[in-house]
Amino acid sequence: MHFYYKFLVIFSLFAFANGIKGQNLDSLYIHKVKTINSTIESLYKVISGDTGVKRNWELFEYLFKPDAKLIPSQRMKDQSIEVYYLSPQDYIQRSGPYLESNGFHEIETHRITENYGNIAHVFSTYAAFKTKKDEEPFMTGINSIQLFYDNHRWWILNVYWQAASEENVIPERYLGK
Repeated sequence: MHFYYKFLVIFSLFAFANGIKGQNLDSLYIHKVKTINSTIESLYKVISGDTGVKRNWELFEYLFKPDAKLIPSQRMKDQSIEVYYLSPQDYIQRSGPYLESNGFHEIETHRITENYGNIAHVFSTYAAFKTKKDEEPFMTGINSIQLFYDNHRWWILNVYWQAASEENVIPERYLGK
């Protein structure tokens, strides 16, 4: 019986601490997820920065619903296409050091948004630069972003993306020209 009470006390403290942390994050970041637009803008801003600039990974994680996925797709040397399923934490561990040590600025160049009720799908064309001063992007592509509205805020459920290539040119309708 003693173990049971000890477990309840520890569990209650953990739940209380997480509740406080969630409230604190809301007070810091809720304005960044009130609209689809603010959520997408926050996503692009939080991963972008010059060489040596730390990213706000706390905000990055705040944008995503628990169990959300980031899904890059890429062409392999044998011409097959692979996808990888990353949690926000996996993305931070895998890409964070690269973004911070090489400089990375991803900007949205065009957007098509479809939404119905509490779901939204954003097809977001992007261009990536090493620095803000670069005139030509080193990469372009499309982010397919699925979002959920819980009557309080927007959550990112998935970001699935593919870089453009010679074989996979971005169609005119996604360039916004």
